[in-house]
This record gives sequence, structure tokens and C-alpha cells, in this order.
Amino acid sequence: MDEYIHKNAVAYSTLLFSFGLMTSIFNFYYVKLFLSVYGISQYWFNIAQLIYLLWNAINDPLFAYWQDNCKIEIFRTREDGHFVWRTIFVVSFLLAWFPWGDYNETKWLAGVHLFVSMACYDALYTFILLAHCALYAEISPKHEDRLRLTKYSQVAGMLGSSSVILAEFLCDGLENMRAFQIYVLILGVLGWAGMYYTATNVRTAHDLKSASIPQYLPKSDASSDPTATSIFTQFMQVIRRKNFILFVTINFLQIFHNYYLHNFLSIFADELIPSRAMPKLVKKLLYGGSNLLVPVLVLCLSPLVAKRGYYKVLLWSFYFKVGTAALMFIFGYEWHWLLVLFFLCDRSLHKAIFNFFNLAVSDIIDEDQREYRRSHPLSSSVFGYNALFTKPAQSLAPMMIVAILEANNYQDRLAEDMSVAQHEALKAAIFSVACAIPFVVGVLQVIVWRPYSIRDSHRDDNKMY
Repeated sequence: MDEYIHKNAVAYSTLLFSFGLMTSIFNFYYVKLFLSVYGISQYWFNIAQLIYLLWNAINDPLFAYWQDNCKIEIFRTREDGHFVWRTIFVVSFLLAWFPWGDYNETKWLAGVHLFVSMACYDALYTFILLAHCALYAEISPKHEDRLRLTKYSQVAGMLGSSSVILAEFLCDGLENMRAFQIYVLILGVLGWAGMYYTATNVRTAHDLKSASIPQYLPKSDASSDPTATSIFTQFMQVIRRKNFILFVTINFLQIFHNYYLHNFLSIFADELIPSRAMPKLVKKLLYGGSNLLVPVLVLCLSPLVAKRGYYKVLLWSFYFKVGTAALMFIFGYEWHWLLVLFFLCDRSLHKAIFNFFNLAVSDIIDEDQREYRRSHPLSSSVFGYNALFTKPAQSLAPMMIVAILEANNYQDRLAEDMSVAQHEALKAAIFSVACAIPFVVGVLQVIVWRPYSIRDSHRDDNKMY
């Protein structure tokens, strides 16, 4: 059993290495690329984000239901899904980094480029990630084994997330676009290789026929399987449960906070921390080092999660988020080194805590299976229904922040046509947003998370599907 979990944990985490290489780069640079390099207008940025918001919300539950209920083996089997779609996913990752024309003459083309890049990348990312998330719940029902998957994933994630800090040092971020384009091509090849390894090596208790692998699922006649119910009935069964509603709410807030940090940390730090205040090296370490710190925090927090459970650890992190944001606002943005520490804590701890959210989803999947006596867990479907309600946060965060930046003349700042007073007003607005988002998000998460009732799964290692 231990060898089975180890081998699957390595294969499982290898995909996260591939995702880390590409997703860290995509999320960290794509907004800055289109705003600062391509010069997209706020109008076309918002149009692209609104269309993407609708597409992003719809494709997750559709793909999820497809993976859980489709009879075609290539779509139903988690591993084959990785194998087939990895090449298309790598191509979708590369779409954003190569301009399609002169955006000064054709403003709408930048909007089309942004939407197509986000939509294609998200569609393929969603399809593969849903299968990957489902594997998390299906490799083993035990809290201890799932925690091991989380630990292995962080080692792989730490290696993958180093792509940002390497981009800062090798390409100077987006300053050297030709070098950056070569760099992302290399990342695409490495990502493809990692997904190939996962596709050919990961196994679940449900897919294997070998007697050497534990079979957690009782055999059942397909005709009596409740999973065969209609998509609407299945959807309503899942989303009406209290724990699902509470989790989806805090997850929406967490993703909103996450994408604000992904997309705007470099923009905010560049404005609030002048180059004369500290060496440029510090900013590069902030941008890339915050990613590298996340796996370390996860590994350090894992024993606490094993002992106290993810419910309490998440709740404590929400309180911490509120406290640090309030303290930073009191000190002000003139304390540059303190601001660097605040950004580092806000991003790294936030992302580290986010890695334990899969434990909650897996418990909700287990609860749903027991409640409706399903022979197979609705792993992809539950992850997909969760995404239906939380994915809009990925678009709402950048739309809101860009609107605030534009209201404070950020485009004039890019054109270096801004007075000292206007620049101070822009910095004050950016600082207020940087403190307000973690404070408000943290308060709401504390209020919502407290009634959540699945709190003792870390004490029960005898759960069976």
C-alpha cells in the first residue's frame, strides 16, 4: 500500500510541476503583458474579461460531468485525458506571448488576442486539471494519504514555480521579449514532458484491475448506480448541501484574492517601492521568491493540518490575513521594507493555505457519495460545480483593479505624462487596494467558514468509499 501511494504521489505531483512552470508564468505576466507591452485599452480589456467570465464559468461543470459520465474511454479515464490533451494545452499556453499585429493601429485586435489566449488556455487547463483534481480524491480515501499527496505536490510545485524567478533573472521579466519568448517555448517542452510522465504512470483504485492494488470501491451493477442520474438532478444534489455552499463561498473569495496577487503584484510593487528605495534584486526576489516560499510553508503547515485539521488551519489563516492587512495600513506605504514583507506574506501564505482546499473538496465528495450511496464518487463533477461558482472571480479581480488604475490615470503613468500630485494619488489608491482586499476578504471568510461542519476527517483514517 505504501509503495502504491508513493508511486502515485510522484506521478500525481509531476503534473503539478508542469502546471507550475506554465501557470506561474501565465498568471503573473499576462495582465502586465497586455497592459504595459501590448497597450490594450480598458474598454477592450473589460470586454475580453466579460466574455471570458461567461466561458470560464460554463466550461468547468460541462467538462466535469463529461469526465464523470462519458462512456468514451479517452474522456472518462483520468490518465488518458492527460496523455491526449497535453500537446494542445502547451500550444494554448504559448498563444499569449507572441503578438498578432500592430495593436496601436487595431485596438480591437488586442482584445481578441486576450480573450482567445485566456479562453483556449483555460479550456485545456480546466480539462486536465479537473482530471487531476479527481485523482486527488480517487487515489486514496485516507486523510493521511491525501496529505502525503499534498506534500509531494509542493516539492514539485516549488520546482515548477521557480519559472518566475528564472524569468526575472534570465529575461528581466518582460523587458527582453525575444529572450522571454524563447524561454516560454522551453517551458512548454518541459511541461509537455511532465504531463507525459503523469499520463503513463498514475493509477487509481477505481481504474486498476490488478489485485495488487487496493480496491476501495465495492463492485456494483451499473444499472443501479446513482451516478447515472440526470445532470440537473446530480447538480442539485451537490449544490444544495450546506458544506458545499460554505466552501464555495470562501473559495470564491480566496480565488479573487489569489488572482489579484497573481496579476498585479509586480505592478503594485513597481509603483509603491521606488528603485531608489532598494535594489532591483529585492523586487526580483519578491516576485519569484514568494512562489518558492509557498511549498516550504505547505510542508511546514502539513503536520499542523494533520494534527488540528484543515478547518482550524484555514480559519487561523483568515484571522492572520485580516491582522496583517490592518497593521500595514496603519504603518503606510512609506515603510518600504515592511511593505515588501507584507507582500511576501500576503502572497506566499495565501497560496500555501490554498493548497489545503483540496482536502475540503475531497471530504465533500466523500460526504456526497455516502449520502446518495454512489458506487463511484462524483470527483470531477464536484470540482466542476465548485468551479462554476468560483471561476468568475478570476475575471472580476482584474476587471476591478484595472478600473481603479484607470480611474487614477495609470495609462498616463505608462506614458510618463503624470504630475507629482497625480502620481501620489495613484500610489495612495494602489496602497489602499493592497490593504483592503486581504482585510475584507479575510473578514468575510471568517464569517462564512465558521459554520462548516466537516471538521474531524483528520482523525478518521478508516473512511471507505
